[in-house]
Amino acid sequence: MKNWQNVVVNTSSTLEQAIQVMEAGALRIVLVVDDQNKLRGTVTDGDLRRALIKQVNLQSSVDSVMCAKPLVVDKTIAREDVIRLLERNKLLHMPVVNDDDELVGLHTIDDFYTSSKYDNIVFLMAGGFGTRLRPLTNSCPKPMLKIGDKPILELILESFIKSGFHRFYISLHYLPEMIKSYFGDGSKWGVSIEYVNEDKPLGTAGALGLLPQEKIDAPVFVMNGDLLTDVDFVSMREFHLEHDSVATMGVREYEHQVPYGVIEMDGSRISSVVEKPTQKFFVNAGIYVLSETLVKSIKKGQYLDMPDLLAEQISEDKQVSSFPIREYWLDIGRMNDFERAQEEFDERFN
Repeated sequence: MKNWQNVVVNTSSTLEQAIQVMEAGALRIVLVVDDQNKLRGTVTDGDLRRALIKQVNLQSSVDSVMCAKPLVVDKTIAREDVIRLLERNKLLHMPVVNDDDELVGLHTIDDFYTSSKYDNIVFLMAGGFGTRLRPLTNSCPKPMLKIGDKPILELILESFIKSGFHRFYISLHYLPEMIKSYFGDGSKWGVSIEYVNEDKPLGTAGALGLLPQEKIDAPVFVMNGDLLTDVDFVSMREFHLEHDSVATMGVREYEHQVPYGVIEMDGSRISSVVEKPTQKFFVNAGIYVLSETLVKSIKKGQYLDMPDLLAEQISEDKQVSSFPIREYWLDIGRMNDFERAQEEFDERFN
């Protein structure tokens, strides 16, 4: 129950303050107490992301999004019983209270499984030409461009490994041998890496049809090989499972300021004038979790883009979820993005 005091906030705290505490505490939960230190609720990583999707005001009180009746245990409960409760209820956390409902601790699944391993396949798409980054990509695949002293693809790989993932597939097309010779079978990192080769470009989802179907036994992570991010992959996995989704898309909030005064009209009559308003949208962040059934439905050799795959599922009324990414994220698609990544790398990843 180490460091649980670092994730405690008062009922008077704002949602923004809760996010800051959660990020600093790194336990994927915030414990909400009153002035007498009595537990009033919990806010998990999933609760926060659902609030962001609904665009809840960050200055709102934390109790507007908290679970007011979390499952709790007494401090005298045996270790085996805690494990049983966590597993039975599919929970990552269990607050500990005394007879007066005062908060005295927090059990997390990591207390009992210190080296969590996840068997989900991680599919990294590294076959693109990187035309917008020429001449850097004339003789180097974009995912092999270095940020700091490591290729982008290695930074992505290490981020997944740090989170407990160990089964990787990399899709190849442009200059494939450069990637293969660098990463090999993954033994240098203590993981398994296999490759699928696109003889011709198959789109952002089509390459999944090249995966050996007999090895797809859990939801599959899919990620573009040109992203720099410290998103919490474990939280994304849990979010996907919690919502029983056929697919989960990582999304980012994008703001666009209209450079003019926007006019609203009722016929010829002007009803309002809003000077340079800011519009907010959620955009595709290029990170997905797909159910094994969906991945197995993709035909080998079929050209397919991810938006088309997900649009088909939505049209069939399947559960396609959005997972808001509040962590650092940068799509290294253009030269100015590449230069920005170099500038921000030391601060974010060293």
